[in-house]
Amino acid sequence: MTGDKASRDDRPAVLGGTSLRPEGAPGWPPGDPSIVDVLHQAAIDGSWGRYHGPHTTTLSEQLARLHGLEHVVLCASGTAAVELALRGLKIGPGDEVLLAAYDFRGNIQDVLCVGATPVLVDIRPDNWNLDVSLVEAAITDATRALLVSHLHGGLVDMPVLRDLADARGLPIIEDACQVPGARVCGRTAGTWGDVAVLSFGGSKLLSAGRGGALLTNDGGVVQRVKLYTQRGNEAYPLSELQAALLVPQLDALSESNQRRSLAADRLIEGLAGCPGLQPFTNPVLDDSQPGYYKLGLQFKPADCANLSRDAFAKAVRCEGVAIDPGFRSLHKSHARRRFTAPHKLPHADQADSNVLVLHHPVLLGSDEDLQQVLTAVVRVADHAEEIGQLLGFAC
Repeated sequence: MTGDKASRDDRPAVLGGTSLRPEGAPGWPPGDPSIVDVLHQAAIDGSWGRYHGPHTTTLSEQLARLHGLEHVVLCASGTAAVELALRGLKIGPGDEVLLAAYDFRGNIQDVLCVGATPVLVDIRPDNWNLDVSLVEAAITDATRALLVSHLHGGLVDMPVLRDLADARGLPIIEDACQVPGARVCGRTAGTWGDVAVLSFGGSKLLSAGRGGALLTNDGGVVQRVKLYTQRGNEAYPLSELQAALLVPQLDALSESNQRRSLAADRLIEGLAGCPGLQPFTNPVLDDSQPGYYKLGLQFKPADCANLSRDAFAKAVRCEGVAIDPGFRSLHKSHARRRFTAPHKLPHADQADSNVLVLHHPVLLGSDEDLQQVLTAVVRVADHAEEIGQLLGFAC
């Protein structure tokens, strides 16, 4: 190998080097013979075109069994499921709903959709998920529910939040859209809440292109949801074909989650000491296993030649590794008149500009795939100053 070739191979692709994965990041959903079989059988038996058939029943039963909850309402998306949960809990105008200031934007918009006021609470400094210690001080006489998400491999301290909610007589909507099958202190994620919410969107760990589910033991919630959705037909449906596609994925979920968890552990260990990157760190929670729809990273520009988060992500993506900026924090992406925030939000401010997320498909890949992720981020960090000159430093 010539010196020039060695130099090109060592340089990031964004600076003219050779991309580590010229084929790009692995796609999702992956090829799966069980899915092909389901599609073939649905075409033969005609179940793909039915309003009501066996697949939604089977999926509902399996979800109920996994979560140990009595009622399952399948619906069109995780966002729809959150809205239905709010309506099922009789949340409406004049009510307040507490949620983390860093969260998926659909959650705040669902609160606004039912006419309630979102109240934003800051996040933990270590995993940028809801800081439970700040919740009680944000509760007022108008508070009617707590909406909490487990995001980017982070877990919320649900036992403490559950105790607080019970003491104040408040229901919890637990958004498990990113973490189906994850475990929080011995319970399946979602089952700490009065209502659990799942998503089956196209990029999710359980994917039907679209879809979602609401789960609860509260028959009153289900009855109110049905009164809202049944309009001569189901207004927020999950189709028979979508349900059929989800059943084999649900069968494999536990094994897939274990593989993702082991891969995430390896990446977290490998990233130790990488300039500018700190993986999310969860509180000590016994008998817990995070979910990894995304592997969350805290980007620290000051430790990476003041390179901007977006420039860092762009440079890593040029290597064929699917690292992207995270969500916008809700108080940064919505007008101040649309929410209240009783306290300052310093950690949500940091998350808004500095969350990075690794998309999950590579976590089911080979050891070589995982090493390429590590090599890509180290390569970009090592050339941060030069990349900044090309793409831009932190604002």
